[in-house]
Amino acid sequence: MSARDLKGSSLNDRLSAAAAAKAALLAKLKPKTAVTAPPGGNRADAKAVELKAVRQARADEKEANRLAAAEAQAAVQAGFAAAEEAALAEKRGARKERKQLTKAEAQAKRDARYAARKAR
Repeated sequence: MSARDLKGSSLNDRLSAAAAAKAALLAKLKPKTAVTAPPGGNRADAKAVELKAVRQARADEKEANRLAAAEAQAAVQAGFAAAEEAALAEKRGARKERKQLTKAEAQAKRDARYAARKAR
């Protein structure tokens, strides 16, 4: 309504027009209803589940790496043990050979003494 329209109106008409204008202004400023989240869980719960899955994946990866390192260490230890066993077997073989030579020399010495005794 313009000022010209209000010229011939009564006080009650002007008050009701002012109240209607105020109500329209308040209706514009009234907050809208919030959009409700779809049912199915809380955002924090979903984040917690996702975090748990990530932690589990990291733990699985860490365990796999630990097992791989343990297997590599066992393979290195087995290699050292095999090399040590081979060295020990070679050492034993050399000792047996020396013993055989010593035994053969002792036998030859004995035979020589026996032959010398027989020659007298």
